Amino acid sequence: MRQHQFGRLPFTVSEVGFGAWQIGGAWGEVSEADGRNALNAALDAGMTFIDTADVYGDGRSEKIIAEVLKSRSGPRPMVATKAGRRLSPHVADGYTKANIEAFIERSRRNLEMDCLDLVQLHCPPTDVYYRPELFDGMDELVASGKIKAWGVSVERVEEALKAIEYQNCASVQIIYNLFRQRPAQLFFEGAKMNDVAVIARVPLASGLLSGKITRETTFAADDHRLFNRNGEQFDVGETFAGVPFEVGLQAVEEIRALVPAGASMAAFALRWILMNDAVTVVIPGARNAEQARANAAAADLEPLSIDVMTAAREIYDRLVAPHVHHRW
Repeated sequence: MRQHQFGRLPFTVSEVGFGAWQIGGAWGEVSEADGRNALNAALDAGMTFIDTADVYGDGRSEKIIAEVLKSRSGPRPMVATKAGRRLSPHVADGYTKANIEAFIERSRRNLEMDCLDLVQLHCPPTDVYYRPELFDGMDELVASGKIKAWGVSVERVEEALKAIEYQNCASVQIIYNLFRQRPAQLFFEGAKMNDVAVIARVPLASGLLSGKITRETTFAADDHRLFNRNGEQFDVGETFAGVPFEVGLQAVEEIRALVPAGASMAAFALRWILMNDAVTVVIPGARNAEQARANAAAADLEPLSIDVMTAAREIYDRLVAPHVHHRW
């Protein structure tokens, strides 16, 4: 699998990484055994980047990662976690150095790491990006040796552009996929100019771009694709990339015609993301080993043609952009 330099940090990471939300929770039932198997399969396939958060299963995801890594030999992958969503209420005033440091201490215990590779502020309210004292505090946490670097996970392009104004912002995690193409317009160039790593999340639009979801698909009560369909619990853009369900299904059917023979739609959707050289790593999730291996297969697909890329953009402009482009 191709490796990319992780911005200005001394890490190289696989272009396809492992998103560990699903092994934590909010995706229906995923056993701890399936979670371990999924992560082991991803690492066996060559993935060297893992993304998690302290709220994924209230620490369950972090603990599974620690358990799996402890059982394996060889070079350790880069592990990124997130902090901030444990705040209740989740408001800008809660984003203080003291609160984030407390969350970091918990993640250090869960991940069994003295120094965390990367800590990302976890989709804070927009006002937080205009509080330089917090980012000064993040720099102090790096200096203390508790974290190697910090980044942000954002909801909106405008937040990403503000974040990279801070000199020591090492990475930005942002939703980028066939249904959310706005980051490529302005933010990606800014990230490249500032040597900031880009982590592309929600790459399959919560499974819509796997091509396996239909109008008849049902979701468990603890699956965010049911309980957050309209943004009831957190930003609606995190569920199906903010695209209305029926619109998404229509777009998927048109995209299906672009998928090369022998490739899965999920692998195609991931390969589309990797066509942009500003993307450092894409982080699809996996509920089991089979899905993890299927995600890794995207790295083996041939580059997509100009005609295919143009057709994909036309579908986005016509069906999807009116619902999402102006919002995030």
